[in-house]
Amino acid sequence: MNVIFDMDGVIFDTERLYLECCRLASGKLGVTGAEDVAYECIGLTDVETHKKLKNHFGDEATLEAFNKEIYRIFVEHYEKYGLTIKEGVVELLTFLKDRGARTAIGSSTETNIVEMELRDAGLLQYFDVIVGGDMAKASKPAPDVFLLAAEKLQADIKDCIIIEDSFNGVRAARASGATVFMVPDLLEPTDEIRGLTDQVYESLLEVKDYIKTFACTDK
Repeated sequence: MNVIFDMDGVIFDTERLYLECCRLASGKLGVTGAEDVAYECIGLTDVETHKKLKNHFGDEATLEAFNKEIYRIFVEHYEKYGLTIKEGVVELLTFLKDRGARTAIGSSTETNIVEMELRDAGLLQYFDVIVGGDMAKASKPAPDVFLLAAEKLQADIKDCIIIEDSFNGVRAARASGATVFMVPDLLEPTDEIRGLTDQVYESLLEVKDYIKTFACTDK
């Protein structure tokens, strides 16, 4: 069995943290509407997020100040508390490794940041392959990051399960041809998104219970 995880919102509770950073930065700089735009950017790469925020702010200087403040707030939080690991992450990853499954990260976040955050959280050891957004030609909802992750796993994408939380992530996963599991984070699935998934679960613990029904013995 091959399982590809998104990271933000699936492994770490970073989506909520990012929106809080946006709220605090907006308040300090006296800007409005940035949180709504940031909400729309869930699942996109840094490049695509920059484009959307640039369209909102209208000038590069204000956006640069906004991003610097978000970064300052995020780093301050990270250095004090690290990142919150989502419910069921360690249990599911341990179970998959014990059963011989191969695992990958397929994230819109830059690869070096993905590796750093997983390493700091003690989770890097669980993954055979790491693919960040900077390694893919196109951002989610294009399937590139997942197709590359499957290639590096030396697996047919049709034999992979992808676990996502965001709408664009689900769209990318469905476009790839994999089995799609959604574990919603900030966004509850619409009818459209439910139609693109094979299953929606409340937590990764439910995913683990489901996978238990399979003989996960692929080496």
